Amino acid sequence: YAMLLSLVFLIVLVAAVVGFVFRHEIKANFETNLNLALRNYNTTADQHSDAVDTIQRTLHCCGVQNYTDWEKTEYFAQRGIPQSCCKSQDNCPEGDLKDLSKAKAKVFVDGCFYLVTSTMESKMSIVAGISFGIACFQV
Repeated sequence: YAMLLSLVFLIVLVAAVVGFVFRHEIKANFETNLNLALRNYNTTADQHSDAVDTIQRTLHCCGVQNYTDWEKTEYFAQRGIPQSCCKSQDNCPEGDLKDLSKAKAKVFVDGCFYLVTSTMESKMSIVAGISFGIACFQV
């Protein structure tokens, strides 16, 4: 039993250290993967596209750095900015989403990368506190 608790303690400790040490690499990987998901975005049942839509709807953001990131995608050439970027689903026609100047008033202009990383960093103290609590309980 003591060995099992020691193993769990070491796993928690290593995970915390690795997360802290490699946080910049995690951010860079996330940004790369978010850019890749935007480039390959489509309306089929693709998990990456669903994840992009969920992030944009939940955090009220659009694109990686800002909404103009969509202009570089194949999806934009065909259909414009996705509906998941719209502030109001009722007032967001597809014609406006194909024109960046019109879309600016109808979509979220802030990018998702900063919002996701700042949200993760703000929750890191909670995760660290819980990990520390578990470690103290085990000791």
